[in-house]
Amino acid sequence: MAKNHSSKYVILPISFLLSFVLGAFVWHKIEAGQITLGVVGEAQKIIGIEFTTSQRDSMLGMLDNQARMYQDLRKLKMPNSVVPALNFNPIPIGFIAQDKTNAFKLSKIPSVKMPANRNELAFYTIRQLSELIRTKQISSVELTHFFIDRLKKYNGQLLYVVNFTEEHALKHAAIADAEIKAGKYRGVLHGIPFGVKDLLSSADSKTTFGAAPYKDQQLNIDATIVKRLEDAGAVLVAKLTLGELAMGDTWFGGMTRNPWDITRGSSGSSAGPASTVSAGCLPFAIGSETLGSIVSPSTECGDTGLRPSFGRVSKYGAMALSWSMDKLGPITRSVEDAAIVFNAIQGTDPNDLSTIGAPFNYDGTVHDLKGWKIGYIKSAFGNRYANKANDSLTLVKLKELGAELIPVEVPDLPSGAIAMVLDAEAGAAFQELILNHKDDMLARQGKNAWPNIFRAAQFIPAVEYIQANRARTLLIQQWYDKLKGLDIYIAPSFSANLRLTNLTGNPCVVLPNGFNKAGLPSSITFMGQLFGEGKTLEAARIYQEATDFNKKHPTLNF
Repeated sequence: MAKNHSSKYVILPISFLLSFVLGAFVWHKIEAGQITLGVVGEAQKIIGIEFTTSQRDSMLGMLDNQARMYQDLRKLKMPNSVVPALNFNPIPIGFIAQDKTNAFKLSKIPSVKMPANRNELAFYTIRQLSELIRTKQISSVELTHFFIDRLKKYNGQLLYVVNFTEEHALKHAAIADAEIKAGKYRGVLHGIPFGVKDLLSSADSKTTFGAAPYKDQQLNIDATIVKRLEDAGAVLVAKLTLGELAMGDTWFGGMTRNPWDITRGSSGSSAGPASTVSAGCLPFAIGSETLGSIVSPSTECGDTGLRPSFGRVSKYGAMALSWSMDKLGPITRSVEDAAIVFNAIQGTDPNDLSTIGAPFNYDGTVHDLKGWKIGYIKSAFGNRYANKANDSLTLVKLKELGAELIPVEVPDLPSGAIAMVLDAEAGAAFQELILNHKDDMLARQGKNAWPNIFRAAQFIPAVEYIQANRARTLLIQQWYDKLKGLDIYIAPSFSANLRLTNLTGNPCVVLPNGFNKAGLPSSITFMGQLFGEGKTLEAARIYQEATDFNKKHPTLNF
């Protein structure tokens, strides 16, 4: 449910009514009397409501006035960083959080030794690399050089880096080494290199959004997520690619590739984070998801990814695509690595009023699922689809681990229609590209690409946007009620569940669960209750420990 549902605040940031009144993309100043009975008669066809001639005539003065107000708003030239004066709240009525207290306990790790072949470090987990740093078998500077060199070696083929932050990285790595030498060890992430999707700002580098209109943009702030990782001692080495404006894997520099098969894209829009981790070029990276942008590339590239609950991780300093759907999370080699990163980045932020506080309780010492009640979306698993065989084996494995599987079904609500909120908010976030015709600079210009979506979004009435959000409230409540009593549930990675839960804000862990006939990775999603990252990560880790899919890596022969 959303707070502050004043129509004043809903209309101003979205500006939906404007275009079907003004005519398609006539952005000049509107003069009194320019909107006629004929204009309104044609416009009503777009919204699917018929008005009588007298009703249309009565509206003309008001519509003229509204058109002038739209022009006044456009004169403000608001940057992407300005958020609407409203916040989406995914908490249903009667909500009780699964985790009652904060606790973070990692699994025990055996002694870790430097490999005889240093190239093997490429596929070590955060836990393993951390032990090498903590026991001073390798320095952060050495490890940072190792991953920067590896990034550069394969970037020409995989196209996953927008900008290197090498000077910044080596400076912070040296600081980490000095602190560790002095006995000031900050924890598991201290000295560990990482990258971020280039919709996250860092103060001393460009933030391009992967799109030509913004390729020289420098925001001069550190995103909260970058600051929190650096406060934990992690070392930012690169800004990584995203499909332009967070769609797909094509950016202004080309298409980011899948290390398993470089004839394929890495999927997106967290294209660079997924590709770099899969290729062993970074231990972890930060991606984002609005409607599948962690799940899809993690599947394509065989990574483990965490899409946190909406509001769990601050979006301050991140590009806005949809204020009520955007989420930031890690792409890693293992579930426990995802838990480590999430523990460092989650929490409220006064710079992001959409953040919501909730306990996070993770126990890495549990190794079976006895007593767990795990739901599964019966109709989805019953369908014929590409990964059905591997997904079925996952359900069998969960039973072997002691879980009780309970069938559930998604609410009978039109989640596709509700997802209109994404197009509407994206159309507002990037209306400037339509107004100044810089949408023509985007690489993708097809009917289903951003330029056309942004244009069509200008015709979405504010009333219908609000109606979609009211239906979203029903969806949130009904889904919460259906999931009561379950610890987690399982869903195919690509089903109605993906769109539904990006609307409700539920967390998701996507992880490898096999390979297809072409030898490419497949995945499944472990889904949690709202703010139920603790149990979701625990269950996914237990399953991952009982399989070895995440330990298989692509062979880079280029």
